[in-house]
Amino acid sequence: MMDWEVVIGLEVHVQLKTKSKMFCSCSTDFDSLPNENICPICTGQPGVLPKINRRAIELALIASKILNCKINRISRFARKNYFYPDLPKNYQISQYEEPIGYDGYLELPSGKRIGIMRVHQEEDTGKLLHYIGSRKLDYSLIDFNRSGIPLLEIVSKPDIRSPEEAVEYLTFLRLNLIYAGISDCDMEKGSLRCDANLSVRRKGEKELGVKVEVKNMNSFKSVKDALSYEARRQIKLLEKGEKIIQETRLWDERGGVTKSMRRKEYAHDYRYFPDPDLVELEFDEEFLNEVFSKIPELPLERRRRYIDELSLSEYEADVFISNKEASDFFEEVIKGENDKSFFKEASSWILNDLLGILNERKLSFNELKLKPEHLKELVKLKISGKITSKIGKEIFPVMLEKGEFPSKLLKELDMEQIQDEDEIRRICSCVLKENQKVVEDYKKGKKQAIGRLVGEVMKKTRGRANPRAVNEILRNLLESSP
Repeated sequence: MMDWEVVIGLEVHVQLKTKSKMFCSCSTDFDSLPNENICPICTGQPGVLPKINRRAIELALIASKILNCKINRISRFARKNYFYPDLPKNYQISQYEEPIGYDGYLELPSGKRIGIMRVHQEEDTGKLLHYIGSRKLDYSLIDFNRSGIPLLEIVSKPDIRSPEEAVEYLTFLRLNLIYAGISDCDMEKGSLRCDANLSVRRKGEKELGVKVEVKNMNSFKSVKDALSYEARRQIKLLEKGEKIIQETRLWDERGGVTKSMRRKEYAHDYRYFPDPDLVELEFDEEFLNEVFSKIPELPLERRRRYIDELSLSEYEADVFISNKEASDFFEEVIKGENDKSFFKEASSWILNDLLGILNERKLSFNELKLKPEHLKELVKLKISGKITSKIGKEIFPVMLEKGEFPSKLLKELDMEQIQDEDEIRRICSCVLKENQKVVEDYKKGKKQAIGRLVGEVMKKTRGRANPRAVNEILRNLLESSP
């Protein structure tokens, strides 16, 4: 494969985060019973009239903006005609000549820009459920709950040069859509789906090869594996002098191969024409400014702020950015703070302690009893020296379990730090008497021996003594004794 170049363009379908469908008031709830959220409009009954969902249009505009697209000030819907059991009207309402956004790009964390050809709005189809039993019992059922849910199709330019880069693009595109509140992008539920167009050519050639569309990829791993296989398949054919057929192929996860599904359709096959039941969309400056003012901080912007302003490491910033729930929780903890040591300490508790426990217990941040204000107080207690790391580690699981402030739990569990210097001095004197050999080592110049004495004091106090006070008192006692 060293002599060949892979050229990939991706078509990503995203279900928009709206409460109702694209052209009717039916719910978009995924957890409903089959065919519970349907009406004459989304099932294509005769004589019905669709009505455009304003929120879906706003989300499509936001998506176009964050993908640096130009906006068509006048956009209209068209009918895409094809026949399939899960398409009740025998046409899909989509966009053709006037998409909402066009000619944009997505900048990856690596710095590379992947061009965006178009961002257009359409409605989703129903869902076929296949039952395969004995020959007499093979049948398929249709659930129309998904029919009419607002979809956004994001078509990239053929700028992607490897399956790995395709996954990087998809991952970062998904993050941007989640951060902007456009979709939950849950691939398991089908709210983010991806088709790919892949071709190969000899390195140095400018003309694109014959492209093959690959479908049925339902995870990032599937995308990588399917595109890797398809690239190898095409290269082998060309090296044998055979031709590539422009077609649609399905990814067979179990077999690890792509299989021919049908010859590739062209735009004219769908007989697009403007939908006569829907008015054209016209966006003025005031409306666009209102919509774009709602765009929140995006992943790259937040990453730069974490590194430049909060002094987090690139690793910490990347982990936070890849997990929006963790990042939002962190934002609540640090709200109103301006101490970089506070930012680092809060980051450490979330990344090193909280995420591990959540992963182990398979919990989300929404299921946590621990609130950001609880962790904020714990961080302040630790930074001020009022609790030690040991006490912090012991009280943290209790905070998770009970959802209480650490100050309250420390009192209840008798874990408050010993601040009384007379009490600490008494314990230090006791430790010195019990560890004469260590004392002698210190007197002989082994100053590091004090660490063992500090450890003994902390052991006797169950980590409750103030470490700074313990160090100072021990040094004074050691220096003043004969």
